[in-house]
Amino acid sequence: MASVPIYRFYAQLEDYKPAIWRRFEVLGNISASRLAYIVMTLFEMKASHLFSIDVPAKDNFLLTMGEDVLKYPAIGKVADEMDDRHLVLPDEDNEDDEVEENAATVQLRHIVTEPKERLELWYDFGDDWRVLLTLEEIYEDKELPGRELPRVLEGEGYGIIEDCGGPGGLMEVAKALAKKKGSKYEEFKQWYELDDIDLKRFDLDDMNFRLKKVSRIYRDIYEEDLEPTQRSMDILTRQYLKKKGWHPA
Repeated sequence: MASVPIYRFYAQLEDYKPAIWRRFEVLGNISASRLAYIVMTLFEMKASHLFSIDVPAKDNFLLTMGEDVLKYPAIGKVADEMDDRHLVLPDEDNEDDEVEENAATVQLRHIVTEPKERLELWYDFGDDWRVLLTLEEIYEDKELPGRELPRVLEGEGYGIIEDCGGPGGLMEVAKALAKKKGSKYEEFKQWYELDDIDLKRFDLDDMNFRLKKVSRIYRDIYEEDLEPTQRSMDILTRQYLKKKGWHPA
């Protein structure tokens, strides 16, 4: 049973229209890196680039307390001295001047604690994909089996296309695919291997199946430096959808 508080988030891909978003729930005792793998799964990120979880401490303080508190000089000073948090996986070859924390050892419940607080997943520092997460609710449900989490409740839009140039590139790809003809359409289909991908579609049942499987595979890739097994590759590439009578279990 879920004896640990449950965190409900609203997540949206930044700088892209029409909105690609998810509403999902996780246990509050997961690590920041585990949260990242869940969000990466939700937005079709393929675990082929570096990522970080960024927490705007001062902004979150003002979101929960209200900006009126700044009229009190002592509180304003405290807010100004708050440091944003930058959580990454340790990488000796890529040291950053910013103050960094190990995303694999910091728990979610120690990052955000109140509804309205936000954090951001930054994935692929070149294409610059950013997903803004807003904490909507923290609640307990001792009748809910823990194995049901993480789970996604609703959403819209497929997700990203890797290495397409970020949100601007994705909008260009979506525009070409919507025409279903032309040189750009054929080029993007071949270049990004986009057979049968509908960028407007979001399959809730399939995504809930993937959340239980893919985020674990991503943990092995990032934290254990393990290559995916053939079985894992079949899950990542959705080979199970080709099985007759398949239904998420």
